[in-house]
Amino acid sequence: MPERPVVAVAGATGAVGREMLTVLDQRAFPAEDVVALASKRSEGVRLPFGDGELVVEEMTDRSFEGVDIALFSAGASVSRRFREAVVGAGCVMIDNSSAFRMDHDVPLVVPEVNPDDVGQHAGVIANPNCSTIQLAVALKPLHDLATIHRVVVATYQAASGAGAAGMDELYHQTRAFLESHETEPEHFAHRIAFNCIPQIDVFLGDGSTKEEWKMVAETKKIMHAPDLSVIATCVRVPVLRCHSEAVHIEFERPVTLAEARRALEGAPGITVLDDPSESLYPMPALLEGSDDTYVGRLRIDPTVPSGLAMWVVADQLRKGAALNAVQIAESLLWQGTQ
Repeated sequence: MPERPVVAVAGATGAVGREMLTVLDQRAFPAEDVVALASKRSEGVRLPFGDGELVVEEMTDRSFEGVDIALFSAGASVSRRFREAVVGAGCVMIDNSSAFRMDHDVPLVVPEVNPDDVGQHAGVIANPNCSTIQLAVALKPLHDLATIHRVVVATYQAASGAGAAGMDELYHQTRAFLESHETEPEHFAHRIAFNCIPQIDVFLGDGSTKEEWKMVAETKKIMHAPDLSVIATCVRVPVLRCHSEAVHIEFERPVTLAEARRALEGAPGITVLDDPSESLYPMPALLEGSDDTYVGRLRIDPTVPSGLAMWVVADQLRKGAALNAVQIAESLLWQGTQ
């Protein structure tokens, strides 16, 4: 990997793609050049980047010639369609879709948790599900403190987890609801305005949703913990940005609140906001556009042996998608210098 790679953002006009461009600029990623790619209908669109702008190019099989890193956020079918072209051009695909996450030859990476897995790629590195990323970041320092046996998590996931269209639907339905107009859901199973929907993605045979399955399977893979017991309930809520999670943990041994707090406060990518006397805890309205994973409401769970409860919030367009992908690219560069 060259010290100054050429970077392509595939799906650059989408919510995550635009955020990828923002993050590349904000973190001063040492790119020799940045190319914005999208479908033919977006060709010619101008996107802000740094002090200037990028003109979107149509993504074709030849788009990756001379490109070193391709950040993909164009959907699973598009990632599958272009994988051979990307890898064949000698480019590394960092893919934000679910297309390759559970493939045995594709590392699934959260840089604060398993950065060394980046070096095991065969041309593709997968970016985990947004809700999984923040969970794994929060679990890692606690798992290092005392092995975690079981995790029960309920998510409160923002509309933007469904992309720009999901945010638009929340806006439009909220206005329609307040004006007493009827609305028909398009991107969610039910009305999202003033509602909570306990379904994200399709239902599976065991009654869980695919989103819930992703959290279970991906957490185990990222943490190299195949025996970890995880159960998730994923809920879409009428929030624009930032996913929240109520997390209950059972350790192999008792862990004090002070131990847990020290572990979290000393971990990379985590900010602890936890002062009950001041009603201080993470909330989506405070954390839009932020990069860390925020943890609060820390308390002992007395209902199980060695239990801990906490509340976790992160901006899923940043840490849950664009930022994590760029951090993976940074890890590629760092490993290339070793």
